[in-house]
Amino acid sequence: MKKIINDPVNVVSEMVAGMVRSYPQYLTKIPETNAVMRADRNSLAGKVGIVSGGGSGHEPTHAGFVGQGMLSAAVCGEVFTSPTPDQIYAAIKVVDQGQGVFLVVKNYSGDVMNFDMAKDLAQMDGIKVKSIVVDDDIAVENSTFTQGRRGVAGTVFMHKVLGAAAQSGASLDEVATLAQKVLPCIKTIAVALSAATNPETGKPGFVLSDDEIEFGVGIHSEPGYRRETIKPAKELVAELVKQLDKQMQLSAQKKYAVLVNGMGATPLMEQYIFSNDLLDKLQEYQVKPVFMKIGNYMTSLDMAGISLTLFELQDEQWLDYLQAPTETIAW
Repeated sequence: MKKIINDPVNVVSEMVAGMVRSYPQYLTKIPETNAVMRADRNSLAGKVGIVSGGGSGHEPTHAGFVGQGMLSAAVCGEVFTSPTPDQIYAAIKVVDQGQGVFLVVKNYSGDVMNFDMAKDLAQMDGIKVKSIVVDDDIAVENSTFTQGRRGVAGTVFMHKVLGAAAQSGASLDEVATLAQKVLPCIKTIAVALSAATNPETGKPGFVLSDDEIEFGVGIHSEPGYRRETIKPAKELVAELVKQLDKQMQLSAQKKYAVLVNGMGATPLMEQYIFSNDLLDKLQEYQVKPVFMKIGNYMTSLDMAGISLTLFELQDEQWLDYLQAPTETIAW
């Protein structure tokens, strides 16, 4: 294992310190935690706080999306490990400005349990808290770490839409209603060329031969649904779009936002080649996306691969939220 680190035990705390010190205009560290919040805390006055988090190793998710128009705070667990309830609770308390706090949780057993415990603690203190569990991955129904579908890169669209709504003054109930409407409209599927290597174990999560790929792999190196010999980008696109079409019934009468997401070790050159082929494939469905993002948004350490997210925009305001001004490290 070759990584630019010091002690594997300290990778998360040193990462958080590096982020906060490098981007003080966006982030400040919440004392005694590995959680960060918006540096412009006063700008939260009168607004609902949006908090997310999860295991580290998915950067820039989640701390990279803390700032005006997205998250109010993010809680960084150890690598591929849920943050503890006390750290989540600390983030809820510090961002609450009397209008309540909304939690965006990816569907992994540890995350769901610990965010629920923190929610209970906050409610005992009189803080209004609501939440959504994101389960956008369509690859497998149940997998390692989760019951039901996994929460993956589509969570970033949820951060953006809810963050923009909160920034515009939406109430806690309005944010919660919006989240429930948006959730079934976001679908994601991935393909991996190699696994992630956890710095604390020094070993990859799985091993693929030099000529193998795996469809449907998860962001913690969880198994997908099929291994095959490596194929040209056009064929990878065709497989992923086919699976998304089964779930979403792609149509020229619908509007879509697209996220092409690198998994950590995939060069932007390859992501843009994939995107070029993707736009050709979507034309076959007479679909022209109205919003696109290409880059590394929810990674899996050093995994090579790509995930594809489609977001059906059933309300014109959702597009406005995606396009609303945002001041974060990574958006």
